[in-house]
Amino acid sequence: MKQRDLDAYRDFAMRRSGALYRSACLLTSGDTHLAEDLVQETLGRMYTAWKRKRCIDNPAAYAQTVLVRCFLTYKRRRSSGESPAVSIPDQPAPSADSTLRITLLQALAQLPPLDRTVLVLRFWEDLSVEQTAAMMRTSSSAVRTRSSRALTKLRGVLGASGLAELTAR
Repeated sequence: MKQRDLDAYRDFAMRRSGALYRSACLLTSGDTHLAEDLVQETLGRMYTAWKRKRCIDNPAAYAQTVLVRCFLTYKRRRSSGESPAVSIPDQPAPSADSTLRITLLQALAQLPPLDRTVLVLRFWEDLSVEQTAAMMRTSSSAVRTRSSRALTKLRGVLGASGLAELTAR
């Protein structure tokens, strides 16, 4: 790779890694270690694709698509449900919205991976139905249907008390 392209890739990785990490954290329901792995995998795949960058119209959107596909691939693996027998929980950073954040992450964790993916892309990343459909390799009507059903499931998981807490903020 030419030095100019290498510098452009480094700049891109520095600028986009934070946003990719935040999306990955939401996709993984707060599993920061898995989120870091997904971002690393995404950046590795972006590095190999960077040589044909002129074929990529929007590198940021392409990276987001790669992240979503890495997540879905991980969830399809048989070993994705494995967890260590003894784990040391991370200490959360003090935050004013920590209870809200924990409530949302727990509710998202109870949704199936595809439902979670649709909600994160549509409402966190603020993507259109068509953009979400393209990232997930499905039709826009499937995204609308899944989004509606996922929101219904999320409302059911949160219940009246969870929704009241969310709307009070």
